[in-house]
Amino acid sequence: MVVENLAKVEKKVCAACERAGRRRDEVTLIAVSKTKPVSMIEELLPGGTRDFGENKVQELCEKYEQLPKDIRWHLIGHLQRNKVKYVVDKACLIHSVDSLRLAEAISAEGKKRGITVPVLIEVNVAGEESKFGVKPEEAEGLIREIAGMPSISVKGLMTIAPYVENPEENRIHFSNLRKLCVDIKNKNIDNVSMNILSMGMTGDYEVAIEEGATMIRVGTGIFGERDYNI
Repeated sequence: MVVENLAKVEKKVCAACERAGRRRDEVTLIAVSKTKPVSMIEELLPGGTRDFGENKVQELCEKYEQLPKDIRWHLIGHLQRNKVKYVVDKACLIHSVDSLRLAEAISAEGKKRGITVPVLIEVNVAGEESKFGVKPEEAEGLIREIAGMPSISVKGLMTIAPYVENPEENRIHFSNLRKLCVDIKNKNIDNVSMNILSMGMTGDYEVAIEEGATMIRVGTGIFGERDYNI
């Protein structure tokens, strides 16, 4: 089932890239495997899928130990400072940095291990009270503060758009995040590349691609509905 679902998602990704005049290789499809068993992830490996997203540090760490080491794990959920030490050497990218204190913890842990940790700044682009992330107008200031820290490198921005029935409603948020990303990129801040825009999920990833997403995070569309009782 998951292989067939992935094929359907892939077809839509290709169509969205075509509509936007973009190459397919400009967009990384992250299969969001949170709450899903290792066996489902294993079904996708023969086809070449290697980018998987997890919300919780503990779940990412458990799956990291059980699965091939060439998998690229993305931490896409909220990260608490006391969990940083468990994940900095396992996640290829932390999508959810939303405070200076979290960045400081990542920097300190990276320095301790002699690695540079790539991160995205999470922006609450729609201003939802229930969501994490910095306000759009605060993103550049936070990035400038992080830019001077050792062992951490800002690679771009991430957002979780509102849940909507009509994905077109989120186009404005994706467009605004892309503009913010371009604006910050044009400032040429040292140690900041701004090449990644992580936005778009199962319900709206096609619109996100049309608005410039370089990473999309698709869970339900590939793995089916989540079971939160496990």
